[in-house]
Amino acid sequence: MNADSQPAPLAEDQVGLVVEVFRMLADPTRVQVLWALVDRELSVNDLAGQVGKPAPSVSQHLAKLRMARLVRPRRAGTTIYYSLENEHVRQLVVDAVHNAEHAGPGIPPHHRTDAVRELPPAVAE
Repeated sequence: MNADSQPAPLAEDQVGLVVEVFRMLADPTRVQVLWALVDRELSVNDLAGQVGKPAPSVSQHLAKLRMARLVRPRRAGTTIYYSLENEHVRQLVVDAVHNAEHAGPGIPPHHRTDAVRELPPAVAE
């Protein structure tokens, strides 16, 4: 990239959408929900177990994440499964977690070969 080139300013409506995405990421439960969905889809009850919150609370967070287009539902019979909306959301969540890992001491888990959580290759849409 040329050092003299500047990115074009964002349109106000686009800025609003970006701010809404960051607002959704500003809640610990929603971050835990998104992280749990990085490599799989889960039902509300499974997500509640993963994040240690009651299912009604997780359901409310999922509704907000759906409105922000960060997760999408899939119905199978009477069960609704949730997954991340797209690869961009997945990458945003992974990058945010990896960035936070750099704030701690030592080698961040994502740089270690013995990392507990291995991320799978991105799933094609």
